[in-house]
Amino acid sequence: MQTRPEKTQRWVVKIGSALITADNTGLHLGNIHRWSKQFAILMNDGVELVLVSSGSIAEGIHRLQWKERPTALHELQAAAAVGQMGLVKAYESELQTHGRHTAQILLTHDDLSNRKRYLNAKSTLATLLKLGVLPVINENDTVTTDEIKVGDNDNLAALVANLISADQLIILTDQQGLFNKDPNKHADAELISNATAGDEALLEIAGPSSNKLAIGGMQTKILAAERAGRSGTHTVIASGREPDVLLRLYRGESVGTRLRATHKKLVAHKLWLANQLKARGTIVVDSGAFKRLNDGECSLLPVGVTGVEGEFRRGELVSICSAQGQEIARGLVNYSATEAALLIGCRSDKISERLGYAHEPELVNRDNMVAVNARQQ
Repeated sequence: MQTRPEKTQRWVVKIGSALITADNTGLHLGNIHRWSKQFAILMNDGVELVLVSSGSIAEGIHRLQWKERPTALHELQAAAAVGQMGLVKAYESELQTHGRHTAQILLTHDDLSNRKRYLNAKSTLATLLKLGVLPVINENDTVTTDEIKVGDNDNLAALVANLISADQLIILTDQQGLFNKDPNKHADAELISNATAGDEALLEIAGPSSNKLAIGGMQTKILAAERAGRSGTHTVIASGREPDVLLRLYRGESVGTRLRATHKKLVAHKLWLANQLKARGTIVVDSGAFKRLNDGECSLLPVGVTGVEGEFRRGELVSICSAQGQEIARGLVNYSATEAALLIGCRSDKISERLGYAHEPELVNRDNMVAVNARQQ
């Protein structure tokens, strides 16, 4: 019996490099034509769509007539700059034939970690969706370094889904979905039609990509579904080569692998915290504090702290972990790393004796803390 997904009004659709490119001949314009037609039909029916599309580097490699993907950062950035022109032009030309406008948005991790820029991006996307425009999003590869890089477009799509509170994340790939074993090696491999986002068993059966132009495999898609699921967004991993795949999903057909979100949507401030990929430091807590944080929302007091790692300032994001390195939460810290180190094991009413002053009785207030999965990147 088919499981009919609810008709959602806000989708993020991510398309991978293996679908966008056509065997070293640049963009696969035929695929872009077919997807754009589906985009227009969905938008005309009231669905708000955001597209996260790979392909800029691959298109740049083709335009520059390079035979292999370079490894040097400056060459990758050059390829992205050249290829982004062709990628956006292809979507723009196709959507215009259906009376729809497109908008290009390039993001870095800094755009999502800085609270003001995060809200600006959120507002811009909301306005574009209200106007019936299709935002085409990619990572700003021309300026990104390891320090500000999101990592891959699966992860970027999940962050965008968090950003706009999407109902559904659709990841289109060159595979039918997630199988219980590698279908290239096992003839009896079976497609997993339904599962839960964040299920530990899924990562054990997912494998990396074998495509030279892609940097993400099924593992990154499983992790993206887990991240999207933390804000209540369901994920579908399906083949972009399936005829009318988006329209069939909209009609409720069982296509690909559907990963259900089990979390409720977070309030705006905590959703922003959950979106953060890079913590400035780590606070190690004892078993008692770890259990209390795990059992429910409570603040982190200095008395439960056993160690402080990294360099951070008051107000920056820190990771809260057990002595074994298991992450339980992230939050905005009330004291710098130097101050926090002096407060290890300190009762809240003794903070002023240790420091000569007291900002707050908590190291991290529960209102500025969000629970995360231990496997969160």
